[in-house]
Amino acid sequence: MTRPACVIINTQAARANLKTVRKYAPHQRVMAIIKADAYGHGLVRIARALSGADAFGVASLEEAQELREHGIGDPVVLLEGPFAAEELVDLARLDIETVIHHEAQLDMLRGLPATKAVRVWLKIDSGMHRLGFPPQRVREVWNRLNECAGVSGTRLMTHLACAQKRRDPSVGEQLQCFTEATSGLEGERCIANSAAIMTCPQALGDWVRPGIMLYGVSPLSEECGRGEGLSPVMTLKSALIAVNDVKAGEAVGYGATWCCPQDMRIGVVAMGYGDGYPRHAVSGTPILVKGRRAALIGKASMDMLTVDLRGILDARVGDPVVLWGEGLPVEEIAQCAETIPYELLCSVRLRARFVEVGDG
Repeated sequence: MTRPACVIINTQAARANLKTVRKYAPHQRVMAIIKADAYGHGLVRIARALSGADAFGVASLEEAQELREHGIGDPVVLLEGPFAAEELVDLARLDIETVIHHEAQLDMLRGLPATKAVRVWLKIDSGMHRLGFPPQRVREVWNRLNECAGVSGTRLMTHLACAQKRRDPSVGEQLQCFTEATSGLEGERCIANSAAIMTCPQALGDWVRPGIMLYGVSPLSEECGRGEGLSPVMTLKSALIAVNDVKAGEAVGYGATWCCPQDMRIGVVAMGYGDGYPRHAVSGTPILVKGRRAALIGKASMDMLTVDLRGILDARVGDPVVLWGEGLPVEEIAQCAETIPYELLCSVRLRARFVEVGDG
């Protein structure tokens, strides 16, 4: 019998989430962010599911190549730009667009001939201080790009640091900085990530860049995707592989970190940190058993975790378990593990079987 741990990917939910993006941004073009193996959901799978997007954003040339090798012909944008000059030739050959955020990349472009020209997205550091040219250099860089034979067109972009916090003052400050730095320059603008799409209409520009919301997860701090019209794309599932009666005072799991407060039933689930479940999730983290809420007890081990079955006395070996996803928001699990949903989704291991569902 196959180990019951599996990952259900609902492509219909992904398409529904893209429609929700378009409700928030009805006049904008959409760059769907599918880097990091589409946040753990499968790069090619999600690209095909989101074929209605206007472009895809990836983090590396390898991700872009994988899309092309699987017949994905939509526009693709390399979000961190080239890491070496020789990558520009491949970008031109594969018809991949690229972000430019640093002087070294600008120097790379100078050697690219017109026959291998690429479209460029000029990234501006409006206050996040991670990637981008400083505002005072934007016009100079713009002019230099226009002089490059290897540039076929330029768009303008920036990234907001705190859009996930409603009414954070830095958002307005960054928008003003970006507006002033790009005033009078031709080219489409791209500012809004998932959080800004949902909270900041003035940031929508010409393009939006949804990431986490495409996967059914809220980008907003301490909020939940299901309350914002989003549907989870990933459901992490398994089953009970043992049900045991344990006496009061007995400890459960490695390190004996949790002791039974009374005689009780304990379930063992085929799921652990080797599958991507967070070892640092605390006792009390919710788990669904047979569609009913139960709680993690003790620490997850590599292949198994244990669950309190005092409220589910009819639980039996083989009963279904949901660790997050449909019926149990991943946002809740992230809170209990003191992390963010992004990390949990990206951490799912391939040894857990991936099963695609949807309407095709």
